[in-house]
Amino acid sequence: MRLAYDGTGFSGWATQPGRRTVQGSVEEALELLFRRPVRTTVAGRTDAGVHARGQVVHFDLTEREYLSLPRGKKLTEDEALLRRVRGVTSRIGGEVFVHDARAAAPGFDARFSALWRRYTYRIADGPDRWDPLTRATTLWHRNVLEPEVLTAEAAAAVGRHDFLSYCRPKEFATTIRTLQEFSFLRHDDGILVATLRADAFCHNMVRTLIGAVLRVADGEEETGWISRRIGEPVRDHRTRMAAPHPLVLEEVAYPDDHQLADRAESTRARRRPEDVRRR
Repeated sequence: MRLAYDGTGFSGWATQPGRRTVQGSVEEALELLFRRPVRTTVAGRTDAGVHARGQVVHFDLTEREYLSLPRGKKLTEDEALLRRVRGVTSRIGGEVFVHDARAAAPGFDARFSALWRRYTYRIADGPDRWDPLTRATTLWHRNVLEPEVLTAEAAAAVGRHDFLSYCRPKEFATTIRTLQEFSFLRHDDGILVATLRADAFCHNMVRTLIGAVLRVADGEEETGWISRRIGEPVRDHRTRMAAPHPLVLEEVAYPDDHQLADRAESTRARRRPEDVRRR
């Protein structure tokens, strides 16, 4: 299932006791449809206040549940699935919209089959570009920035590194990732848009990388600071995150259907013991 959501009113993707989350809301809707608890697996967990245009999840149905979806109407099972899922998720209040829902190819796993995830981050640099109508999805930054300078500093983060300095590590989880793209481009509307693409991202990694580059651009740190922090990975008081509301998960890419299972298996295998930090 491919869906988009406005993360403003949610405490992130993942279900949390006593908090309103995207996962919790989606699973409540699916439970209403199938009359039983339905657990989802997501391509990338987003933080509180972060949005998505191309989030991907999977969930399991029995064969009987899937085949009974048309309920006598002249619809394919996938057409009926999309229609019914849209119907129940519309009750979330317009904050979530399902773009696509269909039976997955054998071996598909929303998380482990993914080739990469792509995020964008919008920045209105300078008061002349501040627009109250887009403030919910754009960072208001007081200083005017040069995209070429930002991209040059960001380039040091591209590649396979230990990103401990730029994420919140989880116990028994690796902080090694391959960042494939980190660039800044000024769009026609004058807004600076950062694009980051990686095989996967650690917790808070995108926002911390954005925050680090902005600190260099504002003169709080010297040029080359991104590289130095990667060279000596440590999480300390200098690890700061940019605001969550301009961040959007734009796209998740997958291989061809016949490669899905192999991709999932190889992704799991890369979590080798020598890559794992134990804290």
